[in-house]
Amino acid sequence: MELRNVTEFSEFLLLGLSEKPEWQPLIFWLFLSMYLITVLGNLLITLAISSDSHLHTPMYFFLSNLSLVDICFTSTTIPKMLWNIQKQNKAITYGGCITQMYFFIIFMELDNSLLTVMAYDRYVAICHPLHYMVIMNPRLCGLLVLVSWIISALHSLLQCLMVLRLSFYSDLEIPHFFCELNQMIQLARSDNFLNNMVMYFGAVLLGGGPFVGILYSYSKIVSSICGIPSAQGKYKAFSTCVSHLLVVSLFYGTSLGVYLCSAPTQSTHSSAAASVMYTVVTPMLNPFIYSLRNKDIKRALKIFLGRAVVKGPIVLGLKKCT
Repeated sequence: MELRNVTEFSEFLLLGLSEKPEWQPLIFWLFLSMYLITVLGNLLITLAISSDSHLHTPMYFFLSNLSLVDICFTSTTIPKMLWNIQKQNKAITYGGCITQMYFFIIFMELDNSLLTVMAYDRYVAICHPLHYMVIMNPRLCGLLVLVSWIISALHSLLQCLMVLRLSFYSDLEIPHFFCELNQMIQLARSDNFLNNMVMYFGAVLLGGGPFVGILYSYSKIVSSICGIPSAQGKYKAFSTCVSHLLVVSLFYGTSLGVYLCSAPTQSTHSSAAASVMYTVVTPMLNPFIYSLRNKDIKRALKIFLGRAVVKGPIVLGLKKCT
């Protein structure tokens, strides 16, 4: 097999979750359903928060950003996968592969950063309640989101530039449903030692660092909650953190599962199947986790949907009158 530079050919092949033709219709409708639920659920959360002035607080500001990022996160991979299944074509251009990888890394890092920022927000709210609005002022909230975007974009750019230096076989097959960084590096036919070092260093710094920050924040939160004298006060303080804890556990638990399934002893499609959990399932479940356990979100959703239902007949009535 001849080794060529990537500029000499234009396409890779995404093998997807299964190569069996009889499984493709089931996979298509399953992922289309999950994608629509993800987009609709997160969009409703964002619109409900933006339309309710009572929810214009730091916690819900970060939650609305997380919902928007989750929509973008799933949109970098699932539409292309569905398109390939529908057209019975596994090809993706080299430029498309690099672009997909770039935005996938950005939105994954943003998810990670926003979860860390939300943990810090809960820490300030519970450990320093009297100074909460002073510390978590609009300027700091905007700055935290902006810094998250900048760090994520720079890290993604670095990883993609490192991939561009690699060479691949002209008939490269990727045993995944999207162009995942680790798969691309391992399938390269040129020396990938430096790429592996940069990838692992980035994972430790931008993955492990925020996780340690979340653990530190919650260690302080638990200490403060234990110091509250009344059981009702403890429950009220802890209830504000439950949704975030569930989302963090789901995100980091599934991400860890992907790395475990990426071991050499695992089958080629194990990593792809495990990736479904944090690329599709976690963003889909986030709106349910936050809305089902949050009375403010429930109320805002009822008001928003009520307005939408009322406006619909009014608009239709106006059209008939004209």
